[in-house]
Amino acid sequence: MKPIAILALLWSLAAAATAGETFDPAAFLAAKCTGCHSDEVYSRPDHRMQNRRQLEAQVRRCDANVGTRLFDDDLQALVDYLDRTYYHFPR
Repeated sequence: MKPIAILALLWSLAAAATAGETFDPAAFLAAKCTGCHSDEVYSRPDHRMQNRRQLEAQVRRCDANVGTRLFDDDLQALVDYLDRTYYHFPR
């Protein structure tokens, strides 16, 4: 098989493998994040997050530390979920 055909086949298999998978930020939070800390860290009065930019930076740090390697869309969905559920930063 030619290298281009092999790459095309691998690409289509990868796309098919992820088709239909949807990222559930609430389930991810419960499965991955609360293993290191409880959800109280988000709702305590003295939380360190002051805006969405800081929240996204913290989520990126956690993603790197845990090694989950979230896709950008999934990371943004997690940030959105945390903001909607706990922080309520102005947009």
